[in-house]
Amino acid sequence: MTFYESSKTGCIVRIKLSPNASFCGFGELFVNADGQTYLKAYITVAPEKGKANKEIIKVLAKELGIPKQKIELLAGATTHLKKFYINEGLTENLAQKLDNLIKES
Repeated sequence: MTFYESSKTGCIVRIKLSPNASFCGFGELFVNADGQTYLKAYITVAPEKGKANKEIIKVLAKELGIPKQKIELLAGATTHLKKFYINEGLTENLAQKLDNLIKES
């Protein structure tokens, strides 16, 4: 059960975003009704005019050590359940960094 998967030229990451949180960071895994696994993420920015989406891209890029230009929102612009495309192959190093984002509750 993982929140990311490899694609032809990069990887897709699923995140359940909670804006207006008291901190920025990541949490445990969440499984929706369809059985898809998402990583819970928290940011302090309000969900207005795409600010929350831009902020989570910035936080994700910093945590993974990649340029934010390599991360693109694929789905979920106005919902909590989001899919991001990372324009970088899913190497063992990137997979390890993604796994390290999970915080056990």
